[in-house]
Amino acid sequence: MAIGREIRLSRILNNGKMLCIPMDHGITNGPITGLEDVYGFIYKCEKSGVTSIIINKGIIKSLPRPPTVGIIAHLSASTSLGLSPNKKVQMGGVEDAIRLGADGISVHINIGAKEEPEMLQKLGMISDKCNEWNVPLIAMMYPRGENIKDPYNVDVVSHVARVGAEAGADIVKTVYTGDSDSFKKVVGTCPVPVVIAGGPKATTDEDILEMCDGAMQAGAIGVTFGRNIFQHKNPPLILHALSKIIFNSENPKEALRNIVRSKK
Repeated sequence: MAIGREIRLSRILNNGKMLCIPMDHGITNGPITGLEDVYGFIYKCEKSGVTSIIINKGIIKSLPRPPTVGIIAHLSASTSLGLSPNKKVQMGGVEDAIRLGADGISVHINIGAKEEPEMLQKLGMISDKCNEWNVPLIAMMYPRGENIKDPYNVDVVSHVARVGAEAGADIVKTVYTGDSDSFKKVVGTCPVPVVIAGGPKATTDEDILEMCDGAMQAGAIGVTFGRNIFQHKNPPLILHALSKIIFNSENPKEALRNIVRSKK
């Protein structure tokens, strides 16, 4: 019998896999390139293979119409203008997100920052509340802060991902270590499904697709790519190629050839 958590997971995943666009950047960085018209972007991409989007509560509240993809409410915030940009504070509650119609909850934790203890405490409290309401929790676990020398070190990333799982997340989002072999350790030592972040905007389409394929080969269930999608010259096109890799196990070279054909 399906219960609340399974029903909501089915709305943000497709057969257990995820192609998600995080668009919570407006608080951190303001109206950055690609998200000036966040609503227009959502509706432009909702039928391109996307399973879910991550947005802040104010964007959910003011959506002109319900999107056809799963909605994950992001409850963490800091700004690039502040004195402590790595300190993510809670800016909403699980009950409010449910009232707004969210299918899942997202929080951002920076492991290695001096404010790590407060962020971990909030992660645990939000996890308990998500369990109470049967709402999936996606923990964005980043090795970021004063105590992190190499944010892509496989042991560091494995530790960071494990923290998210042990704190009660249903899905852990973390950085890609750069190759499939090393990322297998991250996935293999994390008790819950893992998705990767896109990081800075990639130089080429090939880089984006290879990163996605490498993560999937390592056992990840998908990707949550932001700038590499909403700052792409043709977001629906790159989303279509990513969906082929994630849901159809298509190799990146074939997916890239399809992109090239579509551009002609």
